[in-house]
Amino acid sequence: MTDNTAELEYQTQIQQDLPRNFVVHLVHGMLGQTGFRLVNTPTFVPAYILLLSGGSDFAVGLALALQALGSTLTPMISANLVGHRQRVLPMGILTGGAMRLSVLALALAGFFLPQNLALYAVIASLGLFGLFAGMQTVVFQTLLSKVIPVSNRGKLTGLRNFLAGITTAVVAWYGGHYLLGEPPTVIGYSWIFLISFGLTSAGLLFLALVREPVPPTVAARQGLWQQLGSVPHFLRQDPQFRHYVVARALTTMGRMALPFYILYAGASIGFSGQTLAVLTIAFTLAATLSNLVWGALADRSGFRVVFLGSVLLWITATLALLLSQEYWAVILVFVGIGAAQEGFRIAAMNMTLEFGHRDQLPLRLGIANSSAEAAGALAPLLGGILATLLGYESVFLAATAFLSAGALLLILRVPEPRQRP
Repeated sequence: MTDNTAELEYQTQIQQDLPRNFVVHLVHGMLGQTGFRLVNTPTFVPAYILLLSGGSDFAVGLALALQALGSTLTPMISANLVGHRQRVLPMGILTGGAMRLSVLALALAGFFLPQNLALYAVIASLGLFGLFAGMQTVVFQTLLSKVIPVSNRGKLTGLRNFLAGITTAVVAWYGGHYLLGEPPTVIGYSWIFLISFGLTSAGLLFLALVREPVPPTVAARQGLWQQLGSVPHFLRQDPQFRHYVVARALTTMGRMALPFYILYAGASIGFSGQTLAVLTIAFTLAATLSNLVWGALADRSGFRVVFLGSVLLWITATLALLLSQEYWAVILVFVGIGAAQEGFRIAAMNMTLEFGHRDQLPLRLGIANSSAEAAGALAPLLGGILATLLGYESVFLAATAFLSAGALLLILRVPEPRQRP
């Protein structure tokens, strides 16, 4: 069989299985993202840690920094594990399962441990969550690139995140009104994370229905140290991808502000369960509705435009919070942040898939994700230090500076990947 014939059969198989795989990814993503958004939204976890720690901003920054550190350490390991494999789904089930058990640990710590020990257990669970998330992201993005053609990814991402946002808003409303308590309790937060575990686990089971094609070629198997040693040469060969990696890392530093939006706003509008529910709903619904716009824009103009638009919105929302802390103004700020975060997330994820040859995709994902998460690990820790020493305003201004630097680098040095020869 010639190379051209094998490639044609591979592409034909992708098209034949596209309707099934599209639906499977849609349902898996909706359930999985609903659960993980309850963990990753900048409301429940920061407030949970603040409660457990007795009001320590540094503990909030440290916990989220360890989560991001975990995500920094494992993408290259995951890339090494799947880069030579014809099928990556089994590895995705293993890493995804471990990630979900980490969410279960968040809940069990609050149910069964005294508050001081629960804090340590939650911080450790977030670190493990990050470790397995770093692995899962590479595997799942590799799988997505194999079964969903680039022309359909914006549509899938937008619709999947739209549905996930609706279900997240419903669960957040229910949790804020009926589970958290007034004032919020450790047990209330634990119930929310238990629901998160159930939803994400159901999504992972559904993913087993994917039909994964066997590509005609895969990268040669390498040892981990050999692969790590090849990274500098790999980056020198592709300056556009190198600049993209740096731009993504710089903008990811903007995450230093995420846990402190709710803490800054809470100082003026309070931390009641109803307030947390309203802000979480505002955040998730904005992300939900914006996905339809971001997805359509990406399919028409590329993810680079989405990247830049989301960063501009993120900067605007951050500066707006400095101007007003009135209740409705804070809600509008969380709307802007939610839409911006979603646009940035889907743009950063999908742009990585569009550089270079298919066989190099796991390595590209490993490099880009590790670099971004390294910045994500430093960001909340730096944010916690700045908040403790200089106040929340300094965190927001620093985040804005990093976001602006990343966007400028992308504008000047990274053209739209789809226009590469």
